[in-house]
Amino acid sequence: MDQNSDLEMLMALYQQGDITAATALIQRLSPQLHRFFTVQFASRGSADDLLQETWLRIHEVRHTYRSGEPVLPWFYAIARHLRVDHYRKASRAAAREEPLDDVSEVAAALPSRSGETPDLEALLAPLPASQREVIEMMKIAGMSLEEVARATSSSVGSVKQKAHRAYERLRERLSGMGFGEGRTGGVRDS
Repeated sequence: MDQNSDLEMLMALYQQGDITAATALIQRLSPQLHRFFTVQFASRGSADDLLQETWLRIHEVRHTYRSGEPVLPWFYAIARHLRVDHYRKASRAAAREEPLDDVSEVAAALPSRSGETPDLEALLAPLPASQREVIEMMKIAGMSLEEVARATSSSVGSVKQKAHRAYERLRERLSGMGFGEGRTGGVRDS
């Protein structure tokens, strides 16, 4: 049995009140969903909170899942909506906060990671949110183009375009760091 049909079977059992199926879903999908939130937010606490909110929301709306439909896009659509809501709330709160004058001093005091391979969060951070989200769903969660399109309420063509643009930006960024095919050893002409 493949992963998707296994997840769909667990979800059908969960809808019928099977606590073992609910536990299995939580154990299998929580690491993926947590990474989905962690890549977006620097705070592990925010990712933890969003994961908990996601499972609460899934529990509340589990009756809306239609048996036979792919379950991963359904889960990720819920997670995505909660993440957007969280981002909006955080943005409104940040707009009301006083800015710190010495932020650059704090950043300069952080240890440098030069010489190391960049981590995924650092690589994806400069991407626009929509591109980062598509990469996370496709490459971290292992979702298909169709599943990502369904989860993001987009067309498959739009998902392909976002993924392509994200890959191009990532290639440029890695090349600029001295990784990959773009490394020539010299200075490029502009």
